[in-house]
Amino acid sequence: MSPTPDAGEIGADHVGTNQIYVLHVNGQDREVRDAWVGESLLYVLRERLGLMGSKGACEQGECGSCSVLVDDELVCGCLVLAATAVGQRIVTIEGIAPVGAPSDVQQAFVDAGAVQCGFCTPGLIMATHALLDRSPEPTEYEIREELSGNVCRCTGYGRIIDAVQRVAVARRGATSGGAS
Repeated sequence: MSPTPDAGEIGADHVGTNQIYVLHVNGQDREVRDAWVGESLLYVLRERLGLMGSKGACEQGECGSCSVLVDDELVCGCLVLAATAVGQRIVTIEGIAPVGAPSDVQQAFVDAGAVQCGFCTPGLIMATHALLDRSPEPTEYEIREELSGNVCRCTGYGRIIDAVQRVAVARRGATSGGAS
């Protein structure tokens, strides 16, 4: 995951004051009003913008349940100051597929039985999208390494790894026209 932006990037003259800024989330500009610059991206997404898919658990960047994409980089939303994401493209679990139509990764998680309580699932799905966008044919080691920042307490990881492999194989088949 990418390092957390430095608080100095938002300007010391605004620290501690409330302000209005615009975030580009899931393809739309969203105004954040009366915001304190110390609010995390996770907090703003959930509490100010009503996007409840990313979960808050550790608030320390250890569990991955708050993972989102910022300019195509996987980050822990709990560690990013929301005001530092102004001008960047933010994609949450709600924005990876049209409403009512799961992405191929979401469907693979269902098909592989890689979903239990659902708390960690959004972060795992975001990490999987990031991995497969960067490395369309990951090895099992690469999958394990990419998902190591996401903690799942329910499923174990066998079915999750299976889901990622299913998507990689399906995407290869789709790009080769189904030929093996």
